[in-house]
Amino acid sequence: MHDVIVIGAGVAGLACARGLSEAGRQVLVVERSRGVGGRCATRRVDGQPVDLGPMFLHGDDPAFLAAVDRVPGAMEDWPRLIDGVGAPCQPEALQAHQRRIVFAAGLSAFPKHLAEGLQVQLSTTVAGVDVVDHTLRVRTADGTVLEANDVVVALPVEQSLQLLVDLAETVSGTDGQHDARQVAGACALLRMFGSVPCLTLVAGYDVDGPPLPWDVQYPADSECLQLIAHDSTKRASPAARVLVLQGRPRWSRQRLELPAESWGAELLAEAASRLGPWAASPRFTWPHRWRLARVERGTELRQPLRLTLSGGQRVGVAGEVFAPGGGVQAAWLSGMRLAERLLKEPG
Repeated sequence: MHDVIVIGAGVAGLACARGLSEAGRQVLVVERSRGVGGRCATRRVDGQPVDLGPMFLHGDDPAFLAAVDRVPGAMEDWPRLIDGVGAPCQPEALQAHQRRIVFAAGLSAFPKHLAEGLQVQLSTTVAGVDVVDHTLRVRTADGTVLEANDVVVALPVEQSLQLLVDLAETVSGTDGQHDARQVAGACALLRMFGSVPCLTLVAGYDVDGPPLPWDVQYPADSECLQLIAHDSTKRASPAARVLVLQGRPRWSRQRLELPAESWGAELLAEAASRLGPWAASPRFTWPHRWRLARVERGTELRQPLRLTLSGGQRVGVAGEVFAPGGGVQAAWLSGMRLAERLLKEPG
């Protein structure tokens, strides 16, 4: 029996778990992947760290920036050199009041730092959440049942909705109808929001290739490319020149179910048309299909959700959609604010 079970080891879930744990709560974090971080992801490709989701952290909230500053290996003001006038995923990221930060080991250094000292159970898929005898139960795909007084759902909005729909169908207690209506209302709210996909291709080249006078390029006239990031400029002694090609949401959605070879070739051809024929022939490639890359801009809420069931059990929902601006800062803020609510407000 745990005080709190947090479902999802992305930045929102880890921030919430850390806030609760530091206040003395017994917290278990469950995550279906083999590592923490969610969309704040770094992979080693051909032995070199490469960021696959956000290309850099950015923000202006003092508490968020203080949390980032605790992580060793930070490099300020990347990207320094920006080419193109295309719209970034988060336009405010390049404004003067925003700090921009990357890490030598990759952006996953931030969620890994948040996870230090927490009880995190990886490779655990949650099948559903229900209430039995005034106890919240988290059912996993392998049949294990975990119990807690409170549950926090910190997943992409579509996955959070799926768990709340399950809870609405199975909720029980002294006033089951009241509980079901409350959870159903939260489901109706979450259905108003959605995530966009992003097909991403990592392409590696020899380090002595033609010079590139930018860290990130935002092409305004490309139908497929959202950005090209020169990721290896974040690394002290890169073994390869690594470009990260990220597709636009509409283009990505149209090709989401196609083989990676197909859409990867399109991204390389588009990069070659802009950078030169050499970009069409990388030494290695690694595709990644982000089905739920980020929330739709301009649809964020002001604060995380917290539901109190008739038996006193509480269910919280956090994530980047639950704070203004979206992105990693919003995810962290939503997790911390939910932890504060669970600590201060009675069940």
